[in-house]
Amino acid sequence: MSKRKAIKRFTFTILCLIIGIILCVVSFPIPFTNHNFAGFANAIKLGLDLKGGVVAVYNTEQLEEGDLEKQIDATMSRLEDLIADKGYSEATITKQGTSQIRIEVPDVDDTQELLNIIETPELLEIKSESGVEAEAEITGANVVNAVAEYNPNTNEYGVTVTFDEEGKEIFEELTTNAYNATEEDKMIYIYLGTELISAPVVQSIISTGETFISGEMSQNEAENLAQQILSGTYSIKLSLDSSEVVSPTLGEGAIESSLLAGLIGILIIFILMFVIYRELGLIANITIMIYSVIMIFLLQAIPLVQLTLPGIAGIVLSIGMAVDGSVIIFERIKEEYALGKKIPFAVNTGFKRSINAILDGNITTIIAAFVLLLLGTGSVKGFAIVLLIGILVSLFTGLVVQKGLLNMYLALNSHVKEEKFAKRLNLTREETTSELN
Repeated sequence: MSKRKAIKRFTFTILCLIIGIILCVVSFPIPFTNHNFAGFANAIKLGLDLKGGVVAVYNTEQLEEGDLEKQIDATMSRLEDLIADKGYSEATITKQGTSQIRIEVPDVDDTQELLNIIETPELLEIKSESGVEAEAEITGANVVNAVAEYNPNTNEYGVTVTFDEEGKEIFEELTTNAYNATEEDKMIYIYLGTELISAPVVQSIISTGETFISGEMSQNEAENLAQQILSGTYSIKLSLDSSEVVSPTLGEGAIESSLLAGLIGILIIFILMFVIYRELGLIANITIMIYSVIMIFLLQAIPLVQLTLPGIAGIVLSIGMAVDGSVIIFERIKEEYALGKKIPFAVNTGFKRSINAILDGNITTIIAAFVLLLLGTGSVKGFAIVLLIGILVSLFTGLVVQKGLLNMYLALNSHVKEEKFAKRLNLTREETTSELN
């Protein structure tokens, strides 16, 4: 690489790093729009222990015969859709023991409203005749989803209900009979337990497995109806066992303490790396800053990530792995130089011979993170996700970005005399030579 090309690449790298740091921490209005850019760090989704919220544990009771485990899994899936539709997209729903469901929802304004959304003792039933005693043609088990939507063609709000294959066939038959009936009998009846929640008039035969229920609804009324329909699709009955409100005060203190500890730790690392490795240490420090920017971006960009205190521990561990990789490379470079190689050859050889050791340690950690991700729950799973992302990013920055920075650095200093260059890198031959004797 020529010196001119190295200058251009290094300048571009530093410029991108500065822009990345700004985008991570600074918020500003987006030009020509009504939106504000909050900064990558502020957009990271926080878990219950950092943001506060509600923890609720529910007992389960079978409503019909079948595999209880599968019914619990199906109910958990319904709960995820239901809670997300109400705006709580960061909720975590896990199985606790063999017959309980644990729900963690951060940043909840009205706890009782959330509990009312979740709890229901009733099952959804769709009938061709009015009355509690009438036979149900379709139950909540046949409903895949229910979403409140706006229909621009009719300028009205309503609920789109989607059925599974069995429900699709039954609903086609049900709407066919209703459509061909007299004006008084063109309705179908939707019950939630003993409560009639909707009685829409059938205006056509529906064979697609999806229907739109309308009728002079407001947006709020459509959302409530969709919520009622979804709540009736639970495969089991839920009863509240315990609930706890977690104050955000503890989380705010934890975030402040973690940020302060992280900044102090990184500052100490920067100082030590420079003292021990001089200009090589500066390259490592730039690499760690690039790592931090990429990590913050990915934490807010990946939907699975919800940062918790264990997740912060995963970040710290992955930073340690990144620093460890730089130390292995630099120590190997020092060894190669001590054996008599010139600095460019010592750098390239030392880097190549460090790769196996770095990969061994990181791959072992990746395997452990995968095991925790597959078998863990709650905060353990959150720790595993953050750790996995951190290790992958540290591998990329350590083996790709740092290698590129080293090549640019060598090209920028190609004119410097060997002895002076070695002093700037804190490289010596005497110490290692005496040990060999």
